[in-house]
Order: sequence, then C-alpha cells, then structure tokens
Amino acid sequence: WIIQAVEDSLRRLQTDYIDLYQIHRPDPKTPIEETMRALDDLVTSGKVRYIGHSNFTGWMTAEAHYVARYEHLTPFISAQNEWSLLNRRVEHDLVPACAEYNVGVLPYFPLASGLLTGKYKRGQDAPQGARLAAGPMADRVLTDANFDKVEKLDAFARDRDHTLLELAIGWLASQPTVASVISGATSPEQVKSNVESGSWRLTPEEMAEVDKLTR
Repeated sequence: WIIQAVEDSLRRLQTDYIDLYQIHRPDPKTPIEETMRALDDLVTSGKVRYIGHSNFTGWMTAEAHYVARYEHLTPFISAQNEWSLLNRRVEHDLVPACAEYNVGVLPYFPLASGLLTGKYKRGQDAPQGARLAAGPMADRVLTDANFDKVEKLDAFARDRDHTLLELAIGWLASQPTVASVISGATSPEQVKSNVESGSWRLTPEEMAEVDKLTR
C-alpha cells in the first residue's frame, strides 16, 4: 500500500518526486526488511529522493541500518522523534544510534506543547484555547517539576538576553545530531520567531549548564 500512498501524494502535490519520505511509526506486523525494500523501490524509481523514520527507538535504527547495508538497500537519513528540554528520553538510545549511523534527527514538540514558550505560569489558568488548557496532556505537562525547570531555564535565557523560546529551539539546533527542528506556528510572527531562535548556537559551557538545569 505504501507505493499507492506515494502515487496519491505525488498526484495531490502535482510533482514528480518527494524530497524526503518518512514512515510515521514502526509497523510491528511488517518485517523491517519488507518495509525498507518497498522504500528502496520508491527511491530507485525516482519517486522519492531520501527516506526517514519517525518514532523509532535506537535499536530499531540500528536494525534498519544493518538491513540496508547487507541487503544493499537505501538507508534512512532522518529520524523524527519528540525531543525538548523537558523530554530528553531520546538521548538515552536514539540519539547515540543516529550519531553512529549518520542519521539526522528532526525533533518534534520542541516547545513541549507550548510550555517552553513562557505563556504558561505556575498557579495561573492556561490561556483560553491553548493546547494545555485542559485534558490529560495538561495534567502530564503542567507539573511542578516541569515548572521548576522552566523557571530556571527562563532565568538562564534572560541572563543572556534571550527568550525561553529562543533557548528551547537554539538548544536543539546546537545538538550535533540535529538536522532541523520541527516547530509549529499559527502566524507569520511565530514563523519569524522560530527561525530567529534557531540562530542561537550555545557554547559548550552553556550546553553543560543547561544540561544540569534539566536533569
């Protein structure tokens, strides 16, 4: 079905090829060899230039690398996973695997559903219509432990004449394995802010200090 899905996408996009085609999540019912062979067919046919994966673990990344190597198939070049100053789980296995196999990481939810924008304050109601205004995600993200980190990070950024948002994106952009940062926007102003934030490259000393603040 993946071949048909690409054909449908090409028709809707009115283009001849897709620059980067990523699978959204691992398929436990399909062997990785079968998935990668189908993706390789798309690359060799010219319909897709590069392939990537999303929500893989480190061992899945390693497995895919060896399948591509020994079966002479197109390897993955990107990994799209949740990664932020408040969610650093990927650093335990995925990021080292990506560094080992030359896979660029594309972090999503870099602002922790908006908590790292500074618009949520401890003890105050969330802005009306905000993503974290209510629901299970709010209960998971708007915790005292996270607010403790956010307040320290905000002070760190201000001491350097930057905003919390600039720190959140700049810190990711400073990671050696990060190829780009996926950050949503609802206005032209937010797009501009996101782009400008990516220009801050933290020094090794700043990275070490932020590491202490978020562990």
